[in-house]
Amino acid sequence: MAIYLIVSLSGGYPSRIPEQIQEGTRQSATTTCESTAEEYAIARFVPVVLADMPQGQADHSIVLQIKKYILTCPFAILVSLLTVLVAIVFAIVVYGIPLKLAFLSTLHGALYGLFPICWIIIGAVFLYNVTVVSGQFEIIKSFMASVTADRKLQAILIAFSFGAFLEGAAGMGTPVAITAAMLVGLGFNPLYAAGICLIANTAPVAFGGIGIPIITASYVSGVPEMAVSQMVGRTLLFLSVLVPFYLIVLMCGLKKSFEVMPAILVSGISFAFFQWFVSNYVSPVLPDIIAWGSQPVKDFLNSTGQIRFDIPGLQNSIIKPDGNPLNIKSFDFNYLSAYGTALFLSAVISIPIVGLSLKKASGYFFTTLEQLKYPIITIASVLGFAFITNNSGMSITIAFALAGTGFLFPFFSPVLGWLGVFLTGSDTSSNALFCKLKYTSATAVGIDPLVTVASNATGGVTGKMISPQSIAIGSASVGLVGKEADLLRFTLKHSFIMLFIVCIITFLQAYLITWFIPEY
Repeated sequence: MAIYLIVSLSGGYPSRIPEQIQEGTRQSATTTCESTAEEYAIARFVPVVLADMPQGQADHSIVLQIKKYILTCPFAILVSLLTVLVAIVFAIVVYGIPLKLAFLSTLHGALYGLFPICWIIIGAVFLYNVTVVSGQFEIIKSFMASVTADRKLQAILIAFSFGAFLEGAAGMGTPVAITAAMLVGLGFNPLYAAGICLIANTAPVAFGGIGIPIITASYVSGVPEMAVSQMVGRTLLFLSVLVPFYLIVLMCGLKKSFEVMPAILVSGISFAFFQWFVSNYVSPVLPDIIAWGSQPVKDFLNSTGQIRFDIPGLQNSIIKPDGNPLNIKSFDFNYLSAYGTALFLSAVISIPIVGLSLKKASGYFFTTLEQLKYPIITIASVLGFAFITNNSGMSITIAFALAGTGFLFPFFSPVLGWLGVFLTGSDTSSNALFCKLKYTSATAVGIDPLVTVASNATGGVTGKMISPQSIAIGSASVGLVGKEADLLRFTLKHSFIMLFIVCIITFLQAYLITWFIPEY
């Protein structure tokens, strides 16, 4: 586990950028901070041929240097692979799992990381790339910035509402990078702009990236996907309503926040309601692809486009202490009904609509794969690590240690999710690591495991604002590279406050408001 912390802290993202790049970023930030930051976000998340981008962008030389630095940094990949290797050795030597089963367990996890997780990310980022290179995203951005001149309303609209949209559409740090840049371009103090956007990017994180965190939590823990979605949606109701109000109080104090209270209530309540409604009655994925994800449609597509198989040599080969075989799910390659396929087809359909040629669009797709090669390897490694720790019994050992907290375990359960996101920068990775452990610990304590499994996602959202990756992205997006410590100090207190709120809610759900727990 200690080795994994090293991987997590590296996170596939450099916390320091070479000095020549830092200097160029500072200079650009004084005049075209919004443009520079937007291009930084594009360099980090949207790998495109810069010459084909819309006119009006700043000097591309800095962007190219940053992009080159990021895409040629193999350290995180080497460490993540080393982590998996250490876990395999530990599982063999300490827990006695045969080499073959250790390898197959890791392979099973890596396959799940590649499909459907990475396939969803590829589809989402490709669709996002198409909107950027075609100039459509610039239209959206300009419209959002022109609605009002009131700073308080701008913060609600851009940091919270637009940031939530970006989190659901792309994730991976995109919301903070783009919304913080927009606020600075409107005249916000750079540190406050980045801090506000980091704090705003909380409640949407649990369902971010087309519901990937929920899908992962379900698969790893064995709890039905819809049950996890419902529990997370119910838990985040209060936090979703609170965040816009919290942001404005942070900006201008309690008294002045009442000047825009109608807007605060409309944004908070509307977001909380629709997040609750969709997560409880429809699906954990974006409303844009709900029809695709409805069960009748999925059943029809799966009837002709699904391959399901067991990992040869793994099924019924691992025996639990009670003498029964460990239940290992079959690998489901549902290539037609997968959410990633819906996103990919959405991008393909939009290509002629936005005026891109098929040749250029194909180039952008392969460039997307090139840009995502390191994240893909990292995600496959994280899932491989999670599966070997679960199948070998390592997670059970940790689970029983946590169960020692007894009655207070539900209160401390979100802290583990918070810690996981702080270290990995990803609610998905945190869920992959800890949800099985949470399930086992809750069973040992005697409470409904759905409460603790969901708490890993809800607690994790409060750790996003202080993760090294998020801090680095936020600092760079507003031209404050080298000032990451200042930004961390700005957000740390608020992370603890929101985590405490989630801990209280989870504790109440476990013992006092059990009617909050959905039937499954």
